[in-house]
Amino acid sequence: MDQEKSPSCCCVLDASTYVGFWILKKLLSRGYSVHAAIRRNGESEIEETIREMEATEERLVVYDVDVLDYQSILVSLKTCNAVFCCLDSPEGYDEKEVDLEVRGAINVVEACGRTESIEKIVFSSSLTASIWRDNIGTQKDVDEKCWSDQDFCRSKKLWHALAKMLSEKAAWALAMDRRLNMVSINPGLIVGPSVAQHNPRPTMSYLKGAAQMYENGVLAYVDVKFLADVHIRAFEDVSACGRYFCFNQIVNTEEEALKLVQSLSPLIPMPPRYESVMQGSEVYEERLRNNKLSKLVEAGSAC
Repeated sequence: MDQEKSPSCCCVLDASTYVGFWILKKLLSRGYSVHAAIRRNGESEIEETIREMEATEERLVVYDVDVLDYQSILVSLKTCNAVFCCLDSPEGYDEKEVDLEVRGAINVVEACGRTESIEKIVFSSSLTASIWRDNIGTQKDVDEKCWSDQDFCRSKKLWHALAKMLSEKAAWALAMDRRLNMVSINPGLIVGPSVAQHNPRPTMSYLKGAAQMYENGVLAYVDVKFLADVHIRAFEDVSACGRYFCFNQIVNTEEEALKLVQSLSPLIPMPPRYESVMQGSEVYEERLRNNKLSKLVEAGSAC
C-alpha cells in the first residue's frame, strides 16, 4: 500500500526563517506548489531571495502575514493541503517574545481548523521544549514523552525553551480539540550553510545554558537540509504522528564540542586552549533518544 502523497500545495509559515527557507526549497525541488508566508519582521536577505525566486518560479507565491492577524493567515492557507509552521524570532528570545510566539502558534492552528483543504500541520518546535528541568541529569532516557518545566525555564530565563514548549503545547491542545492532524518536529541546534549569517540570534538563544546541556548529555545538533527532509517526510507519510526528536549528533565529548563551535564560527569564538591542540577526554552520558525518527526516515513511523 502506497503511503506517499502526490505533490500538492503547501504553505510554509514563516518561510523567511532559516528552517522555513530550506523547507520551501526542498518542496519546490520535489514538485510542490508553495505558498511562502512571510512575517513582517523587516527585510532580510532570505526574504529578498524568496521574493526574487517568486519572479521566476511559477509554483511559488509569496504572502505577507502577521501571525497576530488571523485573517492574513487564512489568506495564505487558501487551497493548501499542508502547513509547515516554522515560527522563530529573528531577534532572539525574551519574555515578551514567548507570549507572541504562543499567540502566533494558536492563530496558525486555529486558521488551519477553518481551512477545509488542510490535511496536516507539521509544527516545527525544538529539543529545548523537552530538555530543561531540575532532574534532567539523572534521567536515563529523554525522548518525545518529555517536556521542559515551565517554572524551571522562567527561573533560569531560558526564554527560547519556554517559547518552544508553551507554543508547542498550545498547538497540540488546540489541534486535538479541533481534531486536526498534526505532527511536531523537535530539532536540536540547527546548523548548516551560512547559519551564523542567516540565523544568529535564534542560534544564540538556543545555546543559553549550553554548558549544562553538554554535561547532561542533551546537547545535540542537526543539519538544516536533513531537518527540511524530515519535515516533508512527516507530511508525506500518512502514518506519521506525534512528536519527533530530530538530531544528527549528540555533543558529549570535547572533540564534538569543538566541531560544533567551528561550525558556528564566528558566532562563538574558539577557546584559546583549543586553537592548537585538543585537551581533555571526558565523555558525558548520552540521554537523548530518537528511535521514532529512525523509523520515520527509514521506512515509515510509529506512534
